[in-house]
Amino acid sequence: MTFAQAMALAVLQGVTELFPVSSLGQTILIPALLHWKINRSDPSFLAFVTVLHLGTALALVVYYRTTWVRIVRAFFASIWRGKMGHDPDEKLAWLLIVGTVPVGILGVLLKDSVQAFFGSAEIAAVFLMINAGVMFLGEWLRKRQKMRAGRADKPLPALTWGQSAGIGVGQALALFPGISRSGASMVAGLICDLNHEDAANYSFLLATPVILAAGLFEIGELTAPGSHVVLVQAVLGGVVAGIAAYAAVSFLVRYFRNNDLRPFGWYCLVFGAVCFSLARLGVIH
Repeated sequence: MTFAQAMALAVLQGVTELFPVSSLGQTILIPALLHWKINRSDPSFLAFVTVLHLGTALALVVYYRTTWVRIVRAFFASIWRGKMGHDPDEKLAWLLIVGTVPVGILGVLLKDSVQAFFGSAEIAAVFLMINAGVMFLGEWLRKRQKMRAGRADKPLPALTWGQSAGIGVGQALALFPGISRSGASMVAGLICDLNHEDAANYSFLLATPVILAAGLFEIGELTAPGSHVVLVQAVLGGVVAGIAAYAAVSFLVRYFRNNDLRPFGWYCLVFGAVCFSLARLGVIH
């Protein structure tokens, strides 16, 4: 992996980790299209990706820093009292904990099973098209709910524990290369009557501890044989990924105030179909 490739992957990961287009799918398909010879199972590459994830997670922490200060303070206040009060931030803190549980459980159970998919451009393209279908279906279901029941949007603290767990299950689908973490969790949030902006904010808040934990869990890869070779690339890549992620979340929060998921769905459908066709023809692998 050249320095230019490393920085390009850092930007790609920082942006697509938050855009509903699947960072894992993009980092499989785009290098395949460009015929980059990157061994994704090499310890040095895994160490590089670990630092990119840490950079993305830290960018989310910085962007939502005031929100996280309120959430953490409210969480410990509820622990101190031994019960949850009427503070919306206390409810939000516990909702995030409940939403994180399915990701942790499914991540442990499915990680080894889905790793076989990571090297296949064809499989990633199929899941990317499925990701498009998930977003189209979510927007259709939300519109149908509004038309049939006339249900009003609910604020984040009004989510039930079951709904938060369901959003967490949606986020866990990102274990499959091509399924977007933010896209799936946003769709789940929309079905729970969140508006697009709140669904996006909740998705990013829920993703922050998950991405951070995943990066810290894989931190051992930084001590693997050969990982020191890409140490400079990894550190610079983490900074670049963090800057890209901060720019991405800033854009997306504004975007979802007045827009929906369908443009991202069309991108995933067209790009996935093109990559699937090229994979079937043997052009990419």
